[in-house]
Parts: sequence; C-alpha cells; structure tokens
Amino acid sequence: MSYEGLLAGLGNPGPRYAATRHNFGFALADALLDKARRDGQAEALNGGKFSCELWRARLPELGGWWLVAKPQTFMNLSGQSVQPLLAWHRLPPERLVVAHDELDIPAGQLRFKRGGGNAGHNGLKSITEQLGTPDFYRLRLGIGRPPHQGEVTNWVLGRPEAAAAARMAAALPLALEVLFAFAGKGLEAATSLARQAGTAPE
Repeated sequence: MSYEGLLAGLGNPGPRYAATRHNFGFALADALLDKARRDGQAEALNGGKFSCELWRARLPELGGWWLVAKPQTFMNLSGQSVQPLLAWHRLPPERLVVAHDELDIPAGQLRFKRGGGNAGHNGLKSITEQLGTPDFYRLRLGIGRPPHQGEVTNWVLGRPEAAAAARMAAALPLALEVLFAFAGKGLEAATSLARQAGTAPE
C-alpha cells in the first residue's frame, strides 16, 4: 500500500510521561486516530521493527491513507524510529510531518513550517541527524516557557496547570485542521491557518 505521508507525533512512552507537555505530539496523533475511527478508517499496524506504535488512517480531508506513528524510543532517539519507518515505506522526508511541543510558542498556539533549526528540541535533533536533512514539516504545538530560566527539563516533563491544559486541549482539533490544510492545499495554507488558529486569547 502506498501512503500520502507520515504523521509522527513525538513524546515519551509510559504512564509516567502521560499528559506531560513533552507528549503533546502523542496527543495530536491520538486525536487524529480518534477522528479517523469516527469519520474514516484507522487500522493498527505492527510497529515493532520501527520501535513505534503504528497505525494507518484514512479520512477525506487527508486525501488518502497516512501512516501515524508514536515513537517508543524516548524523545531523544526519535529519529531511530522515524528514519527506518520512512525508508521502509519509501517515503521521502518531504512527506513527513512531525508534531511536537514548542517552548517558544505560548501554550495552545500553533505554527507550521518546513525545515529550520531544532531550537534545542532533542526529538527534532535526532530526526534531523538520522534523515541527514532538516527539510521535513513541523506542526509546532505551543507549551510556553517556564517562568524561571534553568527549569526547562522539569517544565517539559511536567503536566500543565489547568488553564494551560485547557488551551492545549482546545488546540488539538485546530491542529488537525492545519494538518488537513497541508494535505489538501499545501504549506502556505497550513502556515496561514496555524497562525490564525493560534490567536485565541490567553
């Protein structure tokens, strides 16, 4: 079977990390699968050889079948899952969308882009190193910065307070719309929609 693309939602496996800021990418993958089960098709696949939980999903908005992966390597080694998965299915990096948490964006806001630096995000760094290129797409899900410098690790591995958690949860359906805009209309449409979706008041 051929696939239109791969959505890789980044996070850390296990209950210890569930619902933490760093697992926002996992949450988006789950949201896509939930919608596909309701309005399209979603089928679990064996992701063992790729060190990930793996599905294929089809929705009218996606224009065909997409792979949906949640790497189980832990965040810092995400590329060891994503690269072999792309290679096996003969998908080039430009068919990859990585959903990840982003410190430099306020909680609940969104951005979409192709390429660029990693901004200290070790999941992106691993994927870039393993692919040999930064030229893949990033669906950036804002978590905001900690109030005090030097607390980044505890911040990303912690759970957001109620108000921020509500904004982040509300961003998930909007993030799906951004993904659908990309699938149907391309980068410019997705970039524009992400900025519009990210203007909700604090």
